Amino acid sequence: MADYRSTIHLPVTDFPMKGNLPNREPEMQKWWDEVDIYRLVQEKRKGSPQFILHDGPPYANGDIHVGHVLNKSLKDFVVRYKSLNGFDAPYVPGWDTHGLPIEHAVVTKKKVDRRTVSVVDFRNLCTEYALSFVEKQANQFKRMAIRGDFENPYITLQPEYESAQIRLFGDMARKGHIYRGMRTVYWSPTSESALAEAEIEYQEKRSASVYVKFPVQNGNGILDEENTFVVIWTTTPWTIPANLAISLNPELAYSAVQVGHEKYIVATELIEAVMKTAEVEEYEVVSTWVGRELNGIVCRHPFYDRPSPLVFGDHVTLDAGTGCVHTAPGHGEEDFAVGQRYGLEALCPVDGRGVFTAQAPGFEGMFYEDGNKKVSELLEEQGLLLKLSFIKHQYPHDWRTKKPIIYRATEQWFASIDGFRQEMLDEIKDVEWLPAWGEVRLGNMIADRGDWCISRQRTWGVPIPIFYCQDCTEPHINDETINFIANLFAKEGSTSWYAKDVSDLMPADQKCSKCGCADFRKETDIMDVWFDSGSSHFAVLAQRDDLSFPADLYIEGSDQYRGWFNSSLSTSVATTGKAPYKQVVSHGYVLDGEGRKMSKSIGNVVDPNKVANQYGADILRLWVSSVDYQSDVRISDPLIKQVAEVYRKLRNTFRFLLGNLADFDPAENRVRYDQLTELDRYVLSKLQGLIKTVTHGYDTYDFHQVYGSIHTFCTVFLSQFYLDVLKDILYVEETDSLQRRSAQTVMYEILRALDVMISPIIPHTAEEVWKYIPGLREQSVQLADFPVMDGTLCDQTLEDKWDRFLDIRSVVLKALEQARAEKLIGNSLGATIEIVPNLESAQLLANLDNLHQLFIVSGVEVLPASSEVPADQKVEVIVHVAEGEKCNRCWTLSPTVGTHSYSKHQELCERCASIVEKEYPDFETEAE
Repeated sequence: MADYRSTIHLPVTDFPMKGNLPNREPEMQKWWDEVDIYRLVQEKRKGSPQFILHDGPPYANGDIHVGHVLNKSLKDFVVRYKSLNGFDAPYVPGWDTHGLPIEHAVVTKKKVDRRTVSVVDFRNLCTEYALSFVEKQANQFKRMAIRGDFENPYITLQPEYESAQIRLFGDMARKGHIYRGMRTVYWSPTSESALAEAEIEYQEKRSASVYVKFPVQNGNGILDEENTFVVIWTTTPWTIPANLAISLNPELAYSAVQVGHEKYIVATELIEAVMKTAEVEEYEVVSTWVGRELNGIVCRHPFYDRPSPLVFGDHVTLDAGTGCVHTAPGHGEEDFAVGQRYGLEALCPVDGRGVFTAQAPGFEGMFYEDGNKKVSELLEEQGLLLKLSFIKHQYPHDWRTKKPIIYRATEQWFASIDGFRQEMLDEIKDVEWLPAWGEVRLGNMIADRGDWCISRQRTWGVPIPIFYCQDCTEPHINDETINFIANLFAKEGSTSWYAKDVSDLMPADQKCSKCGCADFRKETDIMDVWFDSGSSHFAVLAQRDDLSFPADLYIEGSDQYRGWFNSSLSTSVATTGKAPYKQVVSHGYVLDGEGRKMSKSIGNVVDPNKVANQYGADILRLWVSSVDYQSDVRISDPLIKQVAEVYRKLRNTFRFLLGNLADFDPAENRVRYDQLTELDRYVLSKLQGLIKTVTHGYDTYDFHQVYGSIHTFCTVFLSQFYLDVLKDILYVEETDSLQRRSAQTVMYEILRALDVMISPIIPHTAEEVWKYIPGLREQSVQLADFPVMDGTLCDQTLEDKWDRFLDIRSVVLKALEQARAEKLIGNSLGATIEIVPNLESAQLLANLDNLHQLFIVSGVEVLPASSEVPADQKVEVIVHVAEGEKCNRCWTLSPTVGTHSYSKHQELCERCASIVEKEYPDFETEAE
């Protein structure tokens, strides 16, 4: 038997079947670096309309995690797509490099004794540490195929950045938005610094729950002084040494409750709940008043010889407790506000480390949390502890150290949000938010937020550029000092603030505006790191020639509504009156496969660097595109394996297309549209629909739609239908037959379009494919143009016709599968089929040629239409074993094998014999 394989156009390509991504991707990245692909892309799009995605700076501390990969990949999808789609879309990566975590890392990991190192030397060590992780993370991001200007990133410790930040601060100060004042602020004893709202996260905490009796000292003619107590409830017993008052609501009802020989004053509506909690079964309500009627009554502090008067505030509610609120102006925001109205001291007997001072006699030197037990014991001794229990509740924690915070009254620098709150709310309405609830979320935060505490009692950061008069302590800041400091920082960086004397930090002849003194000291606090990153719209967008303000898009995690989205909006509106972004997209968190937060202690952390080294960065990026990122997303090894299987199918599709275009030269062999077969015109029309869907997906940042539509097109429409039915045409028909070249023409269009469309998601693979596509001019797929839907190639009538045929084909395939299961046939080429159509299907089938190729069988007979065939079934199918012999070339069973006139090729069917005779006239000699 002769071997006819040399006469068949089997797929031929050097494009590897296996991706081998862990090894092949670094080679591709090396080539990108050699040709400087970022520069080439930017040069191609120079002068085009700009699209600016502004990078929210990750913190330069540690290796990247899978959350970074989600965030950076989403950004990279956008930037790559916009560049392909004709935009000048620069991407400047950024890093946030100041703050406590780096200070802590230098002390613990570098074994630096903070007490023996000068501020300048310590800041230099912090700089070195931060820059080492900038470099490390940059390499890791590039390993994930994040394309950007990594040679010229923005870093918040850069002198030019710090200089711009100082100018922005000065602008806010000049407009009256910066002030210094005594306020109760979030304070982290573990960080020894004030915190902003954006630096707070809530975690469950076990706290003492105490009901305390405050003896009435002066009943003001309303209450008896003897054995009468106002009962308060608190979960922070350690703050009782700072108690200066008890707050009531002037409009609520309060009652005196007789319990034995004592009377307790509590809110009337809470009596039953309080008595139940205190395990008091017998009690009697003896008197009731409206809150304001209790004005002038004074209690005595439980263990200090000082008064605790009744005061009034709307913050007192019936949600919990007794309706009588323990008030310590130095340890609570609402307490502080009440204290200001009543002229109470903001007593704060706890220092920055969370340790009691001498202002809390009996507790000095004790850590505040240890004070809970000591206070409770002292109250018990005094007979004033009504009830002690413990509760679990959500409590604010320092988001860096993960430790509880306290409220502490201190002098701090603030940005007055009231000065531009309404402007921010108006600007939010003009921004496009995705998800749409982002507008409401940020709007509510802005509407409810208090003034922004921007000072931090740390060393590693941008110093607050303010001086104080040595005589009268008046803060000193003006345009001259701001310009001087900004110019200095631009040359020498902000560490110069600590290296130089005050006289070298300001222009000559500066005098205090209040007293005329010329002697000053400098501020020692630094700015909140959110002020650092929140200044990037001015320090980066407004300063760089290749960027512009405002940005078209910010993309960050949903935690940034209280972080970067918020701080950037605040500083931008305060200085320009405009939001720094036109669109904001937020994404969820990355959880493990069971929906749990990743934790080293649980052992469920997915390391993206390990995943890239095992599976490839393209697999990680494909995973990103596959998830609904607007919600929390999951990742695990089984999920990665599922994505890797999808990748394998996509790669096989590309390989099949390349392999069957080995002898196709688009310049020579392309077939005009009007000469394409009807099937190919149908597929070309379908391709336009795919281009439209994918374009819409990218335009709306719906990458899951991009992933899903391309995946379905490749694995269902192409692999299970179009490419499957083409095999007979591609392999068997004459090399230059119209039918074969028509198919190759459309396959070529599909290949080019698919490769460009998928390239933002799996750039390594797309680049690899690009190098094998014939007839291309562009050096890289990244320099190509994104395909545009061609309306002239869309034919809805044709699509409707062939879509209906696919419904019929699915019925036929089920019948063939059943025949195979019953051992009637082996593969489908061993069958011939009879089709009994209904009337509608009969008309359709009568207008189609080569049905045996479309059904991949050896023969098809369409019988007369029958009205008994149900409309939803379309056709009835009868499967027969094909008659005749198997063709040694096309493998169909045909009666023409051995019966035709081509004597040299009796092993072949008549079609194959004629093709071989024509195209391979010397085959017989070769075979012998």
